[in-house]
Amino acid sequence: MIITAGIYKGRKVTAPDENITRPTLSKTRMGIFNTLYSIIGDFEGKSFLDVFGGSGIMGLEALSRGFKEVKVYELNRKSAEIIKKNYSGLNLKPNLTVGDSIKILSGSSEYYDVVYIDPPYRSGIYEKVLKLVNSGIIVVEYSEDVDFTGFNIIKQKTYGGTKVAYLSQT
Repeated sequence: MIITAGIYKGRKVTAPDENITRPTLSKTRMGIFNTLYSIIGDFEGKSFLDVFGGSGIMGLEALSRGFKEVKVYELNRKSAEIIKKNYSGLNLKPNLTVGDSIKILSGSSEYYDVVYIDPPYRSGIYEKVLKLVNSGIIVVEYSEDVDFTGFNIIKQKTYGGTKVAYLSQT
């Protein structure tokens, strides 16, 4: 995988084993950040939370494009080690918490300008996570139906078999 824009554009990122994660494709990543820019404008000084880190590519894209603070949660220890290596390859230290995202969010009231939610497809945990986040904009990547009751849907897009919803809290 390659970072698609910003100061780290063109830099390679290692993906964990496909049995562990499903990395967000570059076309989808570009679309997500372009849409976010149209919604919130400049990313300078803003914060970004990737609730299910995988390879860490979304956090790296956020940093590359100017987000000031990026935090990543990841449950799988092998994926967490890859995230650390990917950040280290750019001379960065990840703000990484290894553990269950739902438990971490349950004990936190931190606010983020953008929260990115992309759990394993068909995990059935989208709604649980949505109830726990505190954010300006929530970006949800999904393939099956997700109940967005209680949220304002700002925009929805489809990239092949992947859907992305941009939400705000009511």
